[in-house]
Amino acid sequence: MDTQVLVAYATKYGATAEIAEKIGQVLLQAGFQTDVLPTDSVSDLAPYQAIVLGSAVYVGLWRKEAVAFLEANEKAMAKMPVWFFSSGPTGEGDPSQLMQGWRFPEAQQPIADRIQPRDTAFFHGVLDMKKVNLAEKLVIKGLKAPVGDFRDWDAITSWAATIADALK
Repeated sequence: MDTQVLVAYATKYGATAEIAEKIGQVLLQAGFQTDVLPTDSVSDLAPYQAIVLGSAVYVGLWRKEAVAFLEANEKAMAKMPVWFFSSGPTGEGDPSQLMQGWRFPEAQQPIADRIQPRDTAFFHGVLDMKKVNLAEKLVIKGLKAPVGDFRDWDAITSWAATIADALK
């Protein structure tokens, strides 16, 4: 297939990058030319016919690099198929329920509304105490946040497969 897909992401400790890589693998296996890149290393959307954009979420906010990418590329993204994903909550259960219905950063929702993504997904994240700084450790302990890798690779793979099906 000649369709070239960009999977762009913003991550803090690498878990969201790994989700983006998995999405890219699924799209590649489905026959699409796929680039998986950090948002701050993408300078031109012209080669792409579709975009998957994702970010780690902290206190209900996307990483600033993802927000900057979204703002800078809104017009181009509104003219092509786009999917958004977020990663963040740890623990068991539906990520949206854990985040009390949160689906997308409120401040960026008007941009998302203009782009009209095909879908917006929300995946569990990872909380690795070896990677966080002292201030984050204190907050995590105070909130009693579940520690570990809670990503659901089957859900991520399934979602990426729906993107591949939509692009065919």
